Amino acid sequence: MSVIEVDALTVRYGDVLALDGVDLRIGAGTVCGLVGMNGSGKSTLFKAVMGMVDVTHGSVRVDGGTPARARRRGAVGYVPQAEAVDWGFPVSVRDVVMTGRYGHLGITRRPRAADRAAVGEALERVGLVDLADRQIGRLSGGQRKRAFVARGIAQDARVLLLDEPFAGVDKRSESTLVRLLRELAADGRTVVVSSHDLHALPRLADEAVLLLRRVLFHGPVGEALQPDNLARTFGLDVGPDARLDVHPDLLGGDAG
Repeated sequence: MSVIEVDALTVRYGDVLALDGVDLRIGAGTVCGLVGMNGSGKSTLFKAVMGMVDVTHGSVRVDGGTPARARRRGAVGYVPQAEAVDWGFPVSVRDVVMTGRYGHLGITRRPRAADRAAVGEALERVGLVDLADRQIGRLSGGQRKRAFVARGIAQDARVLLLDEPFAGVDKRSESTLVRLLRELAADGRTVVVSSHDLHALPRLADEAVLLLRRVLFHGPVGEALQPDNLARTFGLDVGPDARLDVHPDLLGGDAG
């Protein structure tokens, strides 16, 4: 059963075509890697799944309903890029994770015992119990990422979208995040990861989507990383037996 269903999705920003007839199905219990160059539409696809962008044509279904309904139910969680967060804001790690419980709170919006327990379990799962009361900006890059994953766990989101989660983290933190995301998929959650780290993709993802405003390839990671597929994705001209090294500047933050 597909948890994310995208049909003929087209999104425009004025005269700019960000996505052009995207068709995509991603099932439960899957880690899917999303790969594409700057402006390929990765961020726009995430926004469409979150219900945060106007759709020109086509449709998106998340966990059996509209993206807006999925967000209201807390069925979809988002881990942003580091630069999208105000790390100086005076909130603790525990406070950040508690925001994942917002959709579960009663009309008083005050955490109950069940909410505090869910936050505690999420912090324990990502290994941040000892840092729960620390201001979020005082964490390392890898710890910050884990805090936002904990928010999605506390939220009990069936779908987790992670935008460049390995950017700016050390190898140890990267290994911890990979293990954690694999565990979440084993629990039956759907994890979609936008990543510029092609070398980490085989041990992270079950499948990969190559995007250049439309889906160029969706399937096993090994096939996705073949030079001819990557060449089409990044607009490069290489022979079928060439070794392809993609410059990081082509894979970084995506304006579209």
